[in-house]
Amino acid sequence: MRLPLVAIVGAPNVGKSTLFNRLVGKRQAIVTDEPGVTRDRQYAEVRDAPRPFRLVDTGGLTPNTAAPMADEIEMQARAALDEASVILFVLDSRAGATALDHEVATFLRRQGLPLVLVANKIDSQQNEALIHELHELGVGEPFPTSAEHGFGVGDLLDRIAELLGESTPHDDEIAEESEAGEERPLQIAIVGRPNVGKSSLLNRLVGEERMVVSDVPGTTRDAVDTLLELDGRRYRLIDTAGIRRRGRVERGVERFSVVRAQRNIEACDVAVLVIDASDEFAAQDAHIAGEVVNAFKPMVVAVNKWDLIEGREEQAKRWEETVRDRLKFARAVPMVLISAKTGQRVTRVLERAEEAFAEAGVHVATAELNRWLREVASAQMNASPRRDALRIYYATQTGIHPPTIRLFCNEPKRVHFSYRRRLQNTLRDRYGFGSAPIKLQFRRRREERER
Repeated sequence: MRLPLVAIVGAPNVGKSTLFNRLVGKRQAIVTDEPGVTRDRQYAEVRDAPRPFRLVDTGGLTPNTAAPMADEIEMQARAALDEASVILFVLDSRAGATALDHEVATFLRRQGLPLVLVANKIDSQQNEALIHELHELGVGEPFPTSAEHGFGVGDLLDRIAELLGESTPHDDEIAEESEAGEERPLQIAIVGRPNVGKSSLLNRLVGEERMVVSDVPGTTRDAVDTLLELDGRRYRLIDTAGIRRRGRVERGVERFSVVRAQRNIEACDVAVLVIDASDEFAAQDAHIAGEVVNAFKPMVVAVNKWDLIEGREEQAKRWEETVRDRLKFARAVPMVLISAKTGQRVTRVLERAEEAFAEAGVHVATAELNRWLREVASAQMNASPRRDALRIYYATQTGIHPPTIRLFCNEPKRVHFSYRRRLQNTLRDRYGFGSAPIKLQFRRRREERER
């Protein structure tokens, strides 16, 4: 059954993203003293709670003001509230109930949803006196909380569980979605340097001007996702900000956009690395590919602007050699020569992404893995007969997406990166993992016994 949704809302810079991170249990939302950093909705699941739920973080609301991006942020917040079952209204208790808090409270009362007033930035019980004046907002009893230090979070989770246990306006919708059993869309992050055609590729795939396209690098600031259904298969395409070299990234909005792009690499199922065919393969292209591999995500390389290339047959061979040479660490990564402008071969990118995702889902039985391991161990012993040499005794696959294989050995510190790479390549060739990054975990044999 699909989990109910809890929405975090409030004015700018009151600690919404800090609370989001605290409830989720990891630093997923960007936190800064600069107000207005969060603009789009950001989702995560809170499983470690009296009642599990989905959580959405929204931008700082500034109703009835001329603040930058106010209308866009409010639109995103409304979209979150349309599917929410409970609202967490967060404010800075040290500042008291500000005029902006009163405006937000009025906006939220109109939504007609169960609401919890989160009086944030209370570090201890001694500071709870700060919350008394918050009753004037007329939205219920304030919950004293410190998102930064964790004070009061347990009580807040209990209150959320109470509200979710009651009938809510969205329970019927959740049940219908559960009964429909819709297949989860394949999450595809479109990544690359600025101005290589990422947004143009997304627009061509969805058949509309979903994203702003400009010759000015850096037009896309935030990661924006779009649902696409094609030939009965559903995709969520995430267009990310262009990732420039670290030394050229400007402070402020661009820095956060790059962080978000990197985070979307970590959250996606498959990453599509877009490269400009009218330019040379850049060191930054390889750097971004390295981030994808380090996140253990399958990858497809889309060489864009192919319509601008002359002598295409010869250039196709050159690009094939270049990609294989510069991305040695991403063995057998599929490459597609495309033109987002004309539509040439763009749907093949989705086909290759499907194939790459399937390869990352291959599971090998333990008995078969250990047959492979006996061959590897035999070869290793012949190559290094010393008594203190690395010995691998047992292997089992513990996960997929990425394929994760745990190997028990005498001393994990003796595993050289070249030997690790050799094991990955032999696994890839033997069991059809294709270009999927393979995660190898080496453990001492006694660790297995201790478990």
